[in-house]
Amino acid sequence: MGRIEIVLGTYLKDNGISKNKICKHCDMQRTQLNKYINNEMERVDLAILARLCDYLKCEVSDILEYRNA
Repeated sequence: MGRIEIVLGTYLKDNGISKNKICKHCDMQRTQLNKYINNEMERVDLAILARLCDYLKCEVSDILEYRNA
């Protein structure tokens, strides 16, 4: 069985986007954002994903990837 990986960190790095601006605009704590960036989330909050996609002007598939086992 495969798994879903959060690739938000790569997306931010590739696009030169500041963590501080995301925290402010997406109403997130820095520790929470870091868990998403480091792919350490056990349960993803869909509302947060929606805010991230809205702010980043991206699709969910830009920050989440399915990986085969």
